[in-house]
Amino acid sequence: MPATAPGVALTIDFCGGPNGTGADLALLALLRQQQVPATLFLNWRWITANPSLAKDLAADPLFEFANHGTTHRPLSVTGRSAYGITGTANPGEVYDEIMTNDARLTELTGHRPRYFRPGTAYLDEVAADIVRSLGLVPVGFSVNGDGGATFPAPTVTREVSRAHTGDIVILHGNRPGGGTAAGLVRALAAMKDRGETFRPLPKETS
Repeated sequence: MPATAPGVALTIDFCGGPNGTGADLALLALLRQQQVPATLFLNWRWITANPSLAKDLAADPLFEFANHGTTHRPLSVTGRSAYGITGTANPGEVYDEIMTNDARLTELTGHRPRYFRPGTAYLDEVAADIVRSLGLVPVGFSVNGDGGATFPAPTVTREVSRAHTGDIVILHGNRPGGGTAAGLVRALAAMKDRGETFRPLPKETS
């Protein structure tokens, strides 16, 4: 896991796949307007569906890209499922899930991503070891900000506002019909009022 650093880390997943290749432009505009940095976890399928937007985001120093896998599968060596999605079944599938998108992100940004979060954020211990052996840091979250973009705006506000320095908040940027952007507006205001600051995931790790 990333080392604790001052500020709240906002991480935003772009998952891709059926019904998941949209773009919450209101959410991105909010972060840009308020100059709130975030780490964007991009899935290969989402990049493929949104190549121009992916390039635009890659050029914005406010955002850091991270790897959200190739087909958005839970990372396992036994095929274990999470949230009804079948996981990778062996080390070879784990490698492909990580490295196919690693190459795509490296091409987009000119450098390898530092962090990896699998689909559903689930990974078993063997898969986590594989992630590390490939030079990446597996990342989960401490605050579920939007429930996969299913929470209404008031719930997003309540959940994100719980975060304090050192927390990692997960949000989703691929479902624009949810309450994520509207809820985050109020959460950011409340958190700034109490003195919270925001950061991408740190460059250094423990």
